Amino acid sequence: MPTNGPYEILDDRFRTGRCANGDSRLEVLYDGCRWAEGPLYLPAWRQLVWSDIPNDRILRWDEATGTVGVFRTPAGHSNGNTVDRQGRLVTCEQGNRRVTRTEPDGTVTVLADRYDGKRLNSPNDSVVRSDGTIWFSDPDFGITSDYEGHRAESEIGACNVYRIDPLSGDIHLAADGFEGPNGVVLSPDESRLYVSDSRAARIHTYGIREDGTLSDGEVFAEGQDGVHFDNIRFDDEGRLWAAALDDGVHCYDPDGTLIGKLRVPEPVSNIAFGGPKNNRLFITATTSLYSLVMSVTGAPRL
Repeated sequence: MPTNGPYEILDDRFRTGRCANGDSRLEVLYDGCRWAEGPLYLPAWRQLVWSDIPNDRILRWDEATGTVGVFRTPAGHSNGNTVDRQGRLVTCEQGNRRVTRTEPDGTVTVLADRYDGKRLNSPNDSVVRSDGTIWFSDPDFGITSDYEGHRAESEIGACNVYRIDPLSGDIHLAADGFEGPNGVVLSPDESRLYVSDSRAARIHTYGIREDGTLSDGEVFAEGQDGVHFDNIRFDDEGRLWAAALDDGVHCYDPDGTLIGKLRVPEPVSNIAFGGPKNNRLFITATTSLYSLVMSVTGAPRL
């Protein structure tokens, strides 16, 4: 398995697709976290926000100056961050067991904290479709101990994926049967939803019907040799990139073949494309925030 700096080539498609081109080493942007997750690049501000869950804060890195500051603390032991179609920050707050939206004036609106009258477990990651629907995962990671949230019993008794209706605000059960649903992402054309199940070491995919319900799920990829997945992101050529914890970042061809890896010196939690050209991969890994400018470009927002 040939390597080129941080790139490990497992299939020639990783080479011919220019996936192994770009920076020859990872750049460390910050290394003062306890457990970093939820990176989100904000193009208008040329800034990246991400979560430091045990320290209960959201941090902010400024691309122009390289400085890092605190965006919000306390932050409800926040995990995943995304933006809606109006550019408002949507955050999964593990500790507060809710999904929130930050308004332009800085106030926080609760979008979801219960399903069927029962408190959510600990929302982890979310994605917003162009029709305004918000899909989010709800594992129990934030209630199993006090390290990344607050220890508690699950009121729902299961770990599911939900959908928030943008007009009514109603919370719908989108998919169930998971052991630990984690990363969620839409395919570039928004016809499918992909969900990583960390405990089951699988990535599932579902077709999205016109009414917003999902088709029966299929397994897109399975982790080998103890590999477990966290969040997932697409590039603009339909390849799926997955944070693979102790095994760096995995790259999958659209047919589900693992074609290459990025080696990272710490266990990887989350990834996000950003930068002015959307070809800078930001990687949160244990205590650190890394970046890698690549020849690969992240999938555009519709």
